[in-house]
Amino acid sequence: MDPVLLVASIMVSATPILLAAIGEMVVEKAGVLNLGVEGMMITGAVIGFAAAVSSGSPVIGFLAAALGAAVLSLSFGFLTQYLLSNQVATGLGLTLVGLGLSALVGASFEGVRAPGLGKLWIPGLAEIPMIGPMFFRHDFMVYVSLLLVAAVWAFLKYTRAGLILRAVGEDHESAHALGYKVVRVRMAAIFFGGACAGLGGAYVSLVRVPQWTEGMTAGAGWIALAIVVFASWRPLGVLIGAYLFGGVTVLQLNLQAAGANVPVELLSMSPYLITILVLVIISARGVHGAPGSLGRSFHASA
Repeated sequence: MDPVLLVASIMVSATPILLAAIGEMVVEKAGVLNLGVEGMMITGAVIGFAAAVSSGSPVIGFLAAALGAAVLSLSFGFLTQYLLSNQVATGLGLTLVGLGLSALVGASFEGVRAPGLGKLWIPGLAEIPMIGPMFFRHDFMVYVSLLLVAAVWAFLKYTRAGLILRAVGEDHESAHALGYKVVRVRMAAIFFGGACAGLGGAYVSLVRVPQWTEGMTAGAGWIALAIVVFASWRPLGVLIGAYLFGGVTVLQLNLQAAGANVPVELLSMSPYLITILVLVIISARGVHGAPGSLGRSFHASA
C-alpha cells in the first residue's frame, strides 16, 4: 500500500479513539472511573449526525455532539458524586442508555448521508512532498485531537487547576482537607470527558463513515478505556496507544481488501485481540500510574 495513504488513513482511524481516550484520562486523573464512554460516544455520533444533517454544517454537528454527550455524562456525575452510586455499575448503565437512545433517535436517519467535512491544508506544509499529504492535509478535527492532547498535557503539568485535579484524584480526603472542592472538580472533569467522547463519536458518523448506522462506534469506547490504562494515565501514552490501535485497524482492513488468506472474522477481531493482549501483559507486569482515589466515592463527612 502507498505509505502516504497508509499514514493518512492511520491518523483518521485513530482520531475518534484519541478524542475519547484523552477525555477519559482527565476523568480518571480526577479519581472517577466512567465506564460509559461507549454510551457517550454513540450518543455523540447520533446527535452530531442529526444536527449536521438538519443544519447542513458538520461544525454545528460536532458542537452539538460535544454538548449532548457532556450533558449525558452529567447524569453519571450526579448519580456517582452526589448520590454516591457505584461508579462501575452506573457507567455500564450509561452505556446501555446511550445505545438505546441512539437507536431511538437514529431510526429516522438510516441511509441519510452526512454533509462533507473538507480538508484543511496547512499553508507551506501541505505542499511538502510525501510529508505534506501524510500529515498536513486532513480535516480540522484531526488537528483538534492533537492540540487537545498537548493542551491536556500542559494543563495537568503546568497549571494550578491541573495540580488540583491531580490532587483530587490521588487523595480526595487530603484535597478536601486543604479546602479544594472535590465534587466540583470531578463534575468538571466528567463534563469534559463527556464532551471529548461526544466529539469522538461524531467523528465516526460524520467523517469515518459519513452516514448513520446503529451501533457504529463498535466498541471504540471500550478501546479508549483500555488505552488509558495502556498509557499509564499519561497524555503522550494515550496518543501513542490511539495511533497504534489506528494502525492495526487500517492494517486489517487493507489485508481484507488484498484478499489475504486469513479468515475475515479473525482480521476483524485482531485490533481488539491485540488490545486485550497488551492489557494482559501490562497487568502481569503491574499497572503503574493509576490515581490513588480512582473509583472511590467521596463524601465530605467521611
